[in-house]
Amino acid sequence: MNEALLYSFRRCPYAMRARLALRYSGVAVRILEVSLKAKPAEMLALSPKGTVPVLSVNGQVIDESLAIMQWALAQNDPDDWLLQGEPRVLALIMENDQAFKHHLDQYKYAERYPQQPMEFYRAQGEVFLQRLEGLLAQRDYLLADHLSLADVALAPFVRQFAHVDREWFAATPYRRLQDWLRRFLESPLFIAVMARP
Repeated sequence: MNEALLYSFRRCPYAMRARLALRYSGVAVRILEVSLKAKPAEMLALSPKGTVPVLSVNGQVIDESLAIMQWALAQNDPDDWLLQGEPRVLALIMENDQAFKHHLDQYKYAERYPQQPMEFYRAQGEVFLQRLEGLLAQRDYLLADHLSLADVALAPFVRQFAHVDREWFAATPYRRLQDWLRRFLESPLFIAVMARP
């Protein structure tokens, strides 16, 4: 296999989860950090939509983060992140990527959505946090007794939500979710993919 090339932006949650899966699976990848204000022509030639992450490998272009994760795990998934096709994995990721991401954007950038106060958007996002807290009542991870694709795909977005107002998040009753997020942020895998080049 030729060396894979990933166009990434360090703080983008979609790019984060792609980097996490690639590193976990052991795929040799060269990561190019891009400026979202000056996207490289080479990246735009591969993926005209102009969003990160974009993976180029063996003449194939994959420009959706979940598809990159699934491709990486198809190469190597030693700890069964895919949970052998457990249907709840993709359902939970879709809920995150659609409804929760919408509420997260409104909460994080509430000044762009003056129709409602920030607290309104936060409360809408909290519905998903409550769901995750409920899942974590059974075990330390969302859908299994170990880290899975669901945990890794969701954690960068929960991190972003928590960081909008860290004091508020720390004061919430979501103790299991707080612990889950802390363990994720302190994990060697996350620390490695967030290291500055």
